[in-house]
Amino acid sequence: MDIIPAKVQILEYFQEKAVFAGTNDTDSRSMKAAVMPKHPLPKSMGSIHLMAHIIISKYADGLPLYRMEGILSRYGGDITRATMANWAIKLAHQFQPLINLMREHQLSGDIIQMDETVLKVLKEPGLSAHSNKYMWVSRGGPPGQPSVLFEYDPSRKKEVPLRLLDGFSGYLQTDGYAGYNAVCAQNNATSVGCWDHTRRKFKDSQTAQPKKKSNQKPTKADVALAHINKLYLIEREIKEASVNEKFKVRQKQSLPLLEKIRTWVDNTLGKVPNDSLTGKALTYIDNQWPKLTVYCEDGRLNISNVLAENAIRPFCVGRKAWLFSDTPKGAHASAVHYSFIETAKANDIEPYAYMVYVLTQLPYADTVEKLEALLPWNFKKSELEKVKNAVR
Repeated sequence: MDIIPAKVQILEYFQEKAVFAGTNDTDSRSMKAAVMPKHPLPKSMGSIHLMAHIIISKYADGLPLYRMEGILSRYGGDITRATMANWAIKLAHQFQPLINLMREHQLSGDIIQMDETVLKVLKEPGLSAHSNKYMWVSRGGPPGQPSVLFEYDPSRKKEVPLRLLDGFSGYLQTDGYAGYNAVCAQNNATSVGCWDHTRRKFKDSQTAQPKKKSNQKPTKADVALAHINKLYLIEREIKEASVNEKFKVRQKQSLPLLEKIRTWVDNTLGKVPNDSLTGKALTYIDNQWPKLTVYCEDGRLNISNVLAENAIRPFCVGRKAWLFSDTPKGAHASAVHYSFIETAKANDIEPYAYMVYVLTQLPYADTVEKLEALLPWNFKKSELEKVKNAVR
């Protein structure tokens, strides 16, 4: 195995121009120029490959711009973090038509998983720099064509999911945040609960318990986790099964287990303090119960909201490195680039080569049909190999 260290190089483009004389003295001369390759950000000093490298490094690999500034300088390039941030914002504007098409595509499916996490934005008008703003993520779309979309909004109010899911009427899987209830009520969508969040609450209670002796009886949190783990065991066994087979197994094996859990919850609710960790976990599972059983109705559904949580995890990892966004424009740009990269990954497409291809073709996409051809599920894997070979 070998590695070729990166280096910065200058690409110079020469545009030939020619002057053609008229056929006789009365004809005026004309000038023709060779067609230059288009660039998504005309007159920028960065090539398409450099811009793709910067976007992937920050949003896929979690490198903050100040580190990339030093890395590029070590390779022989002199580009400030302000320039790179400006490119990221301008490229996000170029990608927005594709993101709009991805949103329409996502809403055309009948299963969406959604989650949100906090984000610091220093210069959000009317809000303190230290107040929490939010990055929302939704994952869904027709079978085999997932779309993962991020959206920045300074608010966590119900109006945000109402706006993002306008017209959606399928299954909506989320955690227990009540803000999603308005979507299901308004759009006649079905709310699906998340057993990961339920299990996590009992796990927190179990962790907080004093260390047990060998002959000590199991705690109520231990009992709850034992019941829940049986549900997950079934899911692991049918992971590769067909949709119909999953439905049949859940009806035969999971539903009886759910009935046992429901009976245990009813018998245990009044026996622990409501303000204890176990009491809070019991209250949560009691309140969420109708949503927690929905996954047995359809073999396409998941026992948890894990796909949305996995999609938002790269953002959380990157956030630990770059800490905050300076302006709302930067936060919106981050949402666009995370959407682009995570949707590519969800469709098994290598994000760097895909971004290079899209940035190369985007300036020529002057119709909706040409834009749709650039979407991941319409992208031809053969084009990916061409890009990789060109890079080599």
